[in-house]
Amino acid sequence: MSSSSTETFVLAGGCFWCLDAVYRRVRGVLDVRSVYTGGQTEHPDYESVCSGTTGHAEAVVVTFDPMIVPADVILDLFFTGHDPTTLNRQGYDVGTQYRSAMFPANEQQRTLFEQAINKAQPLFQDPIVTTIEEPQKLWEAEDFHQDFYGNQPFNGYCQVIINPKLAKVRKDYAVWLTH
Repeated sequence: MSSSSTETFVLAGGCFWCLDAVYRRVRGVLDVRSVYTGGQTEHPDYESVCSGTTGHAEAVVVTFDPMIVPADVILDLFFTGHDPTTLNRQGYDVGTQYRSAMFPANEQQRTLFEQAINKAQPLFQDPIVTTIEEPQKLWEAEDFHQDFYGNQPFNGYCQVIINPKLAKVRKDYAVWLTH
C-alpha cells in the first residue's frame, strides 16, 4: 500500500493504553504506536515521563486508510475515548503527561483538528481544553506499552478504566469496529 493512501495523526488523550485499545479495534486503522511527544527531554522513558518533569505527553500515532475510515471518525473516536474537558488529567491519572493534545503534521491537519474540537464541543457541558501543539520528535514507548490492552486484558487498569471506554466506543461506533 502506498503512503499516499494513508494518513497519520498524533493524538494524546491521557494514558496511551486507552487510545491504543480503541484504535486497534477500528476498521481501516493500519498501525497504532504508543509514543512520548511534546516535551524537552531527549530519550524519555516511562518513569521519567510519569515524573511530570519531561514535558512529554503519552500519545498514540494512528495510521489509517481514509478510504476505509474517514479522518473525522478517527477524530470523533478521539473525543469519545477520553475526557477532553479535564486539564492535565484523565480520571486517576494526573499530570501534564496525561494532557489532551493534538499534534498536527501540517496546516491541513491543524485545520481538521480545530474543526474536530468545534464539532465535539456541543457534546460536553464543560469547555474542551484539548490543545493543538507544534509537532515534535516522537519517542517510541517501551514494548510493554504497545497493545497493552491486547496483551493484558485482565489487568486491573484494563478492567476498570479501559473496558468502560471500549463499551462506549462499541455503543456509538460499532459500524467502524472490527471486533
